[in-house]
Amino acid sequence: MQKLMGLVRRCVDDYHMIEAGDKIAVGVSGGKDSLALMVLLSGLREYFDKPFDLEAITIDMGLGMDYSQIETLCEEWKVPYTIVKTEIAPIIFDHRKEKNPCSMCAKMRRGALNQAILDKGFNKLALGHHYDDAVETFLMSLIFEGRISCFQPVTHLDRTGIVQIRPMLYLHEKTVENFAERMKLPVLQNRCPVDKTTKREEIKQLIFELSKTYPDLKERIFGAMQRYPLPEWEPTGRYKRPKDQE
Repeated sequence: MQKLMGLVRRCVDDYHMIEAGDKIAVGVSGGKDSLALMVLLSGLREYFDKPFDLEAITIDMGLGMDYSQIETLCEEWKVPYTIVKTEIAPIIFDHRKEKNPCSMCAKMRRGALNQAILDKGFNKLALGHHYDDAVETFLMSLIFEGRISCFQPVTHLDRTGIVQIRPMLYLHEKTVENFAERMKLPVLQNRCPVDKTTKREEIKQLIFELSKTYPDLKERIFGAMQRYPLPEWEPTGRYKRPKDQE
């Protein structure tokens, strides 16, 4: 817990993600990443030198998922919890019958989440993207779109005034997975009909195969993203290599 909070704090400091008085919402899907982020930020809140408010928000997609265990977890960590019910899944899969639903689903979820945040007066949204997500997104943009691009550690949304932050960018996916298991976080099974059949899964498998021959592949890509740097990716602090993790 202390080691991971240290890496989260390093990322927060390197990219100036949190300022005193921030009202931060954590987008909680029920997956390991968002649950781990909520717990780590709750722990960080106790000793961080810039006090901030924290609340968890779930966008209920209309897939019949039970969030009661997440509600209990939030109570244990003293994090207020809100569930926003939507009909996003029925609209996409039953009514529109989208053949490539991921893009539309992401836009609708972001819209619902941003509106919920604005309604509650939050100024920042913390997302559970980790180190592996960044590498995969970079390669997806390169291979499928022919662009050198990735999401930013800190993103300012001009239309809403919300600032998106990604405090877990220095954490490996495996590290997050181990943390979720050790902490016995109530990770929910993804009920999305297209789960594990996306382009991201193709890239994840490609990286896995290439890493057998080039073990430092992900570290080299991540380092290149910071040194290039991509917009807003150059850190101001001293970066600790994620490969030092267990």
